[in-house]
Amino acid sequence: MSFKFSTEGVARASARRKWWVIGVWVVGLVLALFLARQFLDDALTNSQDFTNKPESIRAFDLLEERGLRGDGDGEESEPQEIVIVQSETLTVQDPAFQAMVEKITAELVALGPDRADDVTNFYLTGAPTLVSRDGGTTLIPFNPGRDFGDTLETVLANGEGSGFTVVVTGDATFNYEFEQIAADDLEVEYTIGIPAAIIILIFVFGALLAAVVPVVLAVACIFIGIGVTAVIGQAWPFSFFVTNMITMMGLAVGVDYSLFVMSRFREERKKGAAKLDAIALAGGTAGRAVFFSGLTVVLALLGMFIVPLSVFRSLGAGAIIVVIISVLASMTLLPAILGVMGDKVNSLRIPLPRRKAAAESSSAGGFWDWMTRRVMAQPVLSLIIVVGILVAAAVPAFTINTGQNGVSSFPDEMQSKRGFEILTREFTFGIATTPASIVVDGDIDSQGVQDGIARLEGLLAADGLFTFEQVLVNEARDLAEIRAQVNGDPNADTVVQAVRKLRSDYVPQAFADSGAEVLVTGLTAANIDYFDTTTDYMPIVFIFVLSLSFILLTVVFRSLVVPIKAILMNLLSVGASYGLLVLVFQHGFLADFLGFTTVDVVEAWIPLFLFSVLFGLSMDYHVFLLSRIRENYDRTKNNTDSVAEGLRSTAGMITGAALIMVAVFSAFAAGELVMFQQFGFGLAVAVFLDATIIRSVLVPASMKLLGSANWYLPKMLNWLPEVRVESREEQVLQPQSD
Repeated sequence: MSFKFSTEGVARASARRKWWVIGVWVVGLVLALFLARQFLDDALTNSQDFTNKPESIRAFDLLEERGLRGDGDGEESEPQEIVIVQSETLTVQDPAFQAMVEKITAELVALGPDRADDVTNFYLTGAPTLVSRDGGTTLIPFNPGRDFGDTLETVLANGEGSGFTVVVTGDATFNYEFEQIAADDLEVEYTIGIPAAIIILIFVFGALLAAVVPVVLAVACIFIGIGVTAVIGQAWPFSFFVTNMITMMGLAVGVDYSLFVMSRFREERKKGAAKLDAIALAGGTAGRAVFFSGLTVVLALLGMFIVPLSVFRSLGAGAIIVVIISVLASMTLLPAILGVMGDKVNSLRIPLPRRKAAAESSSAGGFWDWMTRRVMAQPVLSLIIVVGILVAAAVPAFTINTGQNGVSSFPDEMQSKRGFEILTREFTFGIATTPASIVVDGDIDSQGVQDGIARLEGLLAADGLFTFEQVLVNEARDLAEIRAQVNGDPNADTVVQAVRKLRSDYVPQAFADSGAEVLVTGLTAANIDYFDTTTDYMPIVFIFVLSLSFILLTVVFRSLVVPIKAILMNLLSVGASYGLLVLVFQHGFLADFLGFTTVDVVEAWIPLFLFSVLFGLSMDYHVFLLSRIRENYDRTKNNTDSVAEGLRSTAGMITGAALIMVAVFSAFAAGELVMFQQFGFGLAVAVFLDATIIRSVLVPASMKLLGSANWYLPKMLNWLPEVRVESREEQVLQPQSD
């Protein structure tokens, strides 16, 4: 059984109907820009929801259903934001201090309940918890509403030149600032990634126009991807990080895919093929590799949909959308543009002396030819050395500590960080957060439950980390909420471990004989469920991605050996990336030199997401390289020469593509947020390793050792569909004029 899908035919048809194809893409781009402008804001959310029901979610649902949370008849939610007013010389007893607090309070009230609700202060309530120990700091709690950015500016304006320090902190402040920093980091991606890609492409092509075309196509794919996201997000909202993900992946794969197709077009033109034939041949060879490498990336990213967390699914979906669009652009739009431009794509040549050396390095007898043959002369030694290096780099991964970095890892200028530090320093408990909420589902008036509550209060008091606050009971008296505080960052390891102990030790001890179900929720408890979910689903995602990749590569290359080797090599690069990530960020090795922040944990979502993205992108180079090797092997049946020719002919192309990805991912890592630093660094390291020592050493050494066994497929698997992407490269194409 065979399946025929002609990427050559798609490329030829696109080049023949070039103006129609270009017109469709231009209309699509304009429509996408309009849709993004109109609907993108409504399509994005800063919430990170579970799609399953861990303990924290079940507990919170009970609170809402039984009237202890929400808009029902139960207890109103506590204020989420706090304005902090501080003076170095005055106290709350001074009239000037009171005047400042009342002025800010009046401004918040004047905004209306849809902007700021439940506004209160010390002078209205007399609550001592709203004043610091020394009397020099007070709090103005309120519930935020819409247009929070304007509300924030209104409040902060009071601190300018007043002699008072005015700071706002809380969930809304944190989310607002987080989105602003993410937007700033997005600008960094463009300002560093795009110029870097153009510079690298100039060195690859030696012509300004040829360097600009792939970047323009990639940017167009990014905007179209964002437009598609804006539409889909009306039904299924995306994490606001999705625009960063689309930009990063769009620049990386969009430029690379165009680079591969354009390089093959130029190569075929140099061989004498007519313009249309060169476009078709590029589509039937490089376009084939683009199609299947893009499919591999998509399959790897599908693993994100297994994890029952909205952030994984939204980021995975965003990446898949832009990868699919980039593949379609390289298969249709780029051939159409080449059909219009022809050899004019080589216009605006830039004389670069090193290009001659680079060309020679890729030719017979050049550097890559010499390197490949030296490696294949000593394949066992080469394998031992390189595998040893990669395994050593992966060793620190065994000390990885996953979690969520707290406010200490955020930029110092963030209001939420400054405010939290003041709260921690000046107040006896973290009033801005509620790390623990114990939900008791049962007959609250029963002796067993009452004794359990009393025992829990005693255990928390003896612990020293918890502050027992109050017990709330619903009207039906079948549900109670025990509120407790832990002074500290809700994401800090000490707080996380305290809530874990609450769940595993204190609650079972206190309510062992109560007959009630007792659950723990709250911000820290939800984070714990988030950490545990990512850990629990990691092996499932690994198996899913590896299995799909193995099946796809087996079908494409009709070999069992090639996919097994490709998977093992990619696991080596991913493992080394994990190890170096831990070494730099957790252990601080070269962190200051590289401009990164040393932290206690690697963000819990990063290892899992990093694996899927890296596995897909790493397969790019394997697919491109192995496609060229297989192409030569089918023609000559000489394994050694085919490997040497494959590496030599793709050396400049893959090196340039890898450098572009490293530059884009490094730009991602140059942002202020630690999570982006970790993610970008991990991607850049893995791509660098994969495109250098794995491509130049492991691939030729392993293929030399295995010889013709590389292409072994048992007869029992001959039933597999034979996926052929037709090309006419076997025909002798005579030089023609255009």
